[in-house]
Amino acid sequence: MRGVGALAVVGEHLTTWAMPWLRPTSFNLGVYGVLVFFLVSGYIIPASLERRGGVRAFWIGRLFRLYPLYLLVIAVVLALSWWIPVREEVPREAASVVAHATMLMDAIGAAGVLNTMWTLSYEMVFYLLVAALFVTGVRDRCALLPVLFGLICAVTGLVLSGAPLSGGWLAWLSFAVFVVGLVGVISGRAVTAGSCVLGVMALALVLVSSRVPWFAAGILAVMFAGTAIRRWERGDGRLWPVAVAAALVTATPLWAINAGWWWVQPEVWSLTVVLAGATFAAGMAWRNRRVPALLTWLGTISYSLYLVHLPILLVVMQLAGEMRWSPLPMQIGVSVLFLGVLLPASWLSHRFVERPLQRFGRRLADRRSGAARVLA
Repeated sequence: MRGVGALAVVGEHLTTWAMPWLRPTSFNLGVYGVLVFFLVSGYIIPASLERRGGVRAFWIGRLFRLYPLYLLVIAVVLALSWWIPVREEVPREAASVVAHATMLMDAIGAAGVLNTMWTLSYEMVFYLLVAALFVTGVRDRCALLPVLFGLICAVTGLVLSGAPLSGGWLAWLSFAVFVVGLVGVISGRAVTAGSCVLGVMALALVLVSSRVPWFAAGILAVMFAGTAIRRWERGDGRLWPVAVAAALVTATPLWAINAGWWWVQPEVWSLTVVLAGATFAAGMAWRNRRVPALLTWLGTISYSLYLVHLPILLVVMQLAGEMRWSPLPMQIGVSVLFLGVLLPASWLSHRFVERPLQRFGRRLADRRSGAARVLA
């Protein structure tokens, strides 16, 4: 399912530039892929945390899972900035550096060096919230969290036109809390306190400083809906709150003050949400059957596919120029060439960047867990 989501985002960016005649307009292909990603994260991440049995091992694993490729891609973008300028929306100041260091760019109203990186902000927010819930023993067996965030989405859409707080100081403050909190958690000296502080900070950022508060709350509603589905599947929760949360998130653009983009127009947004939910449901229905090897492979390299595709596309765009009015054979040829470069590059980055550092992270987490057991 992650492979499907990542490929949809690639398709949105590729067709917008090279093949606009192929780009769907009745729903947003990129947002559809992102919502599938978020549903999968909501389904998988809390279960992963519970399986690890502690937030220290969870955070070590997450840091080595996310940061190596993320930092490498940022380095590549900056190295190419003499040729392909960094987005104008990215502030040229130190606060932007620390915002990227926490991955919380979108949650504090800052822009990422790649416009795909906004989703990582909400992945990080979700991790912080889930870890806080775990250490406090909250398991949400009634599945009220997706409804809660659905209500926040509906209300903030009605009363807020933008973030109540903004400024570079948010980047510095969140960076300080992030570093101190994670050091306390990973060192084992303040696991519960550090996790709770980080969770409170994440929730506060979503409510008062995210670029579009109703949309941020809606994303969290979608992610916790994935968690609720997982608990329902295990017989440990209810499913009706998922439907309520989905209805609230889908309906919010009808009254949201800040909802002027084409892809959150009610008919487009509702179809996008429905298609993402249907895709996730189809994946669940298929989960006990043999999955095509291609989909499994795409899922394996999905993080690389998601992060690597845009730098490669920017280079191809710079070389090929404007393609929207080019002859059809040229549009198709350039698109095939792009995919022919992207898929091997994504596999290589997964093979030589992601996997080795993930293994190192697992060994480090196991070593710390073993030491903790000996001390106990």
